[in-house]
Amino acid sequence: MAKSPEDEHPNKAFGWAARDTSGLLSPFHFSRRDNGANDVSIKILYCGVCHSDLHLLKNDWGITNYPIVPGHEIVGVVTSVGNNVKKFKAGDQVGVGVIVGSCKSCENCDQDLESYCPKMIYTYNSHSYDGVKNYGGYSDKIVVDQHFVLRFPDNLPLDAGAPLLCAGITVYSPMKYYGMTESGKHLGVVGLGGLGHVAVKFGKAFGLKVTVISTSPRKKEEAIDRLGADAFLVSSDPEQLKAAMGTMDYIIDTVSAIHALAPLLSLLKLNGKLVTVGLPNKPLELPVVSLVLGRRMVGGSNFGGLKETQEMLDFCAKNNITADIELIQMDDINSAIERLAKADVRYRFVIDIGNSLK
Repeated sequence: MAKSPEDEHPNKAFGWAARDTSGLLSPFHFSRRDNGANDVSIKILYCGVCHSDLHLLKNDWGITNYPIVPGHEIVGVVTSVGNNVKKFKAGDQVGVGVIVGSCKSCENCDQDLESYCPKMIYTYNSHSYDGVKNYGGYSDKIVVDQHFVLRFPDNLPLDAGAPLLCAGITVYSPMKYYGMTESGKHLGVVGLGGLGHVAVKFGKAFGLKVTVISTSPRKKEEAIDRLGADAFLVSSDPEQLKAAMGTMDYIIDTVSAIHALAPLLSLLKLNGKLVTVGLPNKPLELPVVSLVLGRRMVGGSNFGGLKETQEMLDFCAKNNITADIELIQMDDINSAIERLAKADVRYRFVIDIGNSLK
């Protein structure tokens, strides 16, 4: 007979889980494995709430394996390490992002691109190589292979830094790969949510001129005055779009809803690049004529590998970049998920795990 989640492993753990497609989270007792020779055991202090958590809680993608403990923007303190672990020690501040495993031997892993490994293991809603189910960061502790643990810089706030482990690296990685780092160039950021607001901060740190592109005119003040964008463009205003045609070198598109690409491509200069990191649930129409006549490029990107994620955290510490967050207690998670579904958050919920799950 299969063991219950609470009896699978020796170490008792506690978190909040959803049991069905209602997505409602409630207290959940389960267990974590013993700390192996290559493992790092972590007391979780904070965990960001990602939009993908919402989709998986409600099985929007048809892949959820209940019960599910979400959370892949994890920050905490090391409690113990295995005999082979040299990079970390008890008391260190660390982070765990979207994945906790990969094959470590394929061409992608050899290039520090574990996020593209065909055998990568997600932090939750997945199974380890031994077949045991993984549970995420809406919980009090976690045990992770040292390769997938990140050093958290001392001067980076733990709570506001947590979302960088997903939202941050998801925009940092394409900006680096597609060359969106040349000072003086013009970057358009589509969508001012959890990813978009961090992209604005990265753009300014790289020395770019940044224009926020949004359907919501009410976001203009916060985009410019609060986040430091240079300009704001209402994407539903034909006159504004016409005036901005051919002015941008790059556009990073963070929107996951269905939307038209043609107006965005028209904003690009010759050789401009439009890179999308959102995941709409239906295909977007690609206007090839605009690509051909403007020698433009449309690309995509996943979150970065471990080496690049560490680079991103260090960059954020150096440039005082954090996410804008609303700190919540674990008891508030269901109302937070409801608000997230309505885009009613500026710009990321972070759960105060350390003070919520005692």
